[in-house]
Amino acid sequence: MDRYDLDTPLIVMPSPYGTDVWTIRHACSGVAVFGATSSGKSSGSGRLLALKYLTAGFGGLVLTVKPDEVETWRSYCVMTGRIDDLVVIEPGAKHVFNILDHAAGHGGDGLAATDNIVELLTQVIEAGQTQDSSRGDDSFWNDQLRLLIIFTIDLIKLAYNRVSVQDIYDIIQTIPHADDALQNTDGKTKAFHKAFEAAQINVNKQIESWAANHTNAQKNAYQDEAVFESALLDAIPDARLLKFVDGYFIDEFIPLAGKTRSIITVSVSAFMFKLLREPFYSLFCRTVSTITPENCYEGKIVIINLPTKEYHKVGRDIQMAAKLLFVRAWEQRDVRINPRVCFIFIDEAQEFLTEFDAKFLTTARSSRIATVYLSQSLSNFYAVMGGQKAEYRVRSLMGNFGTKIFHANTDEATGEYASKLIGDAYFEDQTESVTVAQNFSQTRGRSLKLERVVRPEAFTKLLTGGPSNNLCVEGYIHRQGQSFSNDWSHRKMIFRQDYKPK
Repeated sequence: MDRYDLDTPLIVMPSPYGTDVWTIRHACSGVAVFGATSSGKSSGSGRLLALKYLTAGFGGLVLTVKPDEVETWRSYCVMTGRIDDLVVIEPGAKHVFNILDHAAGHGGDGLAATDNIVELLTQVIEAGQTQDSSRGDDSFWNDQLRLLIIFTIDLIKLAYNRVSVQDIYDIIQTIPHADDALQNTDGKTKAFHKAFEAAQINVNKQIESWAANHTNAQKNAYQDEAVFESALLDAIPDARLLKFVDGYFIDEFIPLAGKTRSIITVSVSAFMFKLLREPFYSLFCRTVSTITPENCYEGKIVIINLPTKEYHKVGRDIQMAAKLLFVRAWEQRDVRINPRVCFIFIDEAQEFLTEFDAKFLTTARSSRIATVYLSQSLSNFYAVMGGQKAEYRVRSLMGNFGTKIFHANTDEATGEYASKLIGDAYFEDQTESVTVAQNFSQTRGRSLKLERVVRPEAFTKLLTGGPSNNLCVEGYIHRQGQSFSNDWSHRKMIFRQDYKPK
């Protein structure tokens, strides 16, 4: 059997009803784990999944929230003989991942490369806005943000034939205002003007080369200015693009009201400025990548050690960008050539959620991407998804996790969701009544009553591990589309906190 065949067992679960297996197919259908702080989710089911994935030879990406996570994964790699596959991207380490270079290179040439960069930047910036404010549902701001990034990158490519974080930041910072003269006012060449001049020079060279090859008859035909411009724009794509770029900045962006413009500009500039600061610039922008998503096909486990507890929003944003690029690369590979399963493992997953997660989870199985998201509660997901559509976003996301594990929890939304998910069943309800009067009588009755199989309050009583519970962590596992040997879609499990692979 192929080592990464989807039906290869990862976890064997014996029970009084029979033996169940949890396979690579289930792993690639996504796993969501919920449990309150100290419930044992990370040291119980989270530990088991991590060790099983490493033992199976998966490559992967690990995002970090807590400072000690890299050491936890280092110990996992030692236990599974995978320490040589561990790659840590962190300040002072030798490995770097150039975000924009990978986005541009993975998109190919021309429009695809530009679109890849635009999608990367807008996804991360919009996700930050959704988590940090209620403006995430406003399509006007998102559309304006996207347009600014698109035309700025087009201008940079026309001028310099490559894209850098520094150029994006400098150009956006120096776009003139409506009441400014379009000429330089400080006697210096600003980045915006400099880029436009370089783009015009490059396009003019193409025009001159094109015109030099015309016959006299063609030159005569181009005496009409409209005919000449039409032929020129058809023949030279960069000339057409420059016309669009010029029209956008002169006619649309520069005339924007000051407050509107500043909101859009700050959204982009704030993220780009973060990337220009050390150590982030050296790790993700300055040099050629030493590690890429493609290295995971060889079994590399990449940890981005920028825990948000230390690096806050900038650590979150950069890890979000890396997650998007890793997933996009894995989705585009030919699994017949690179069949190794690649995983994304995120403890405190609410820190890195975007609308993109629900989309890629729909095709994760065919792309052989195994996702493990751990969080304290479903309410965390609602809080960070933000806006008027938060409930629908979370429902969409949860519907795409094929396996869900619920540990001890007092969150009402999580308990109610888990109870409803497990479902209802008919239970026998016995009644008995006794009447003592002139004539003694006794009646008994039986009826069927529809009730929750696992009530919400049951999740508050699950074992949470530690010495007092003999290192046992209880949880309910729910698997969609396939019943367990007990004929239910769920079963109660015990996870050992001292589990080690054999």
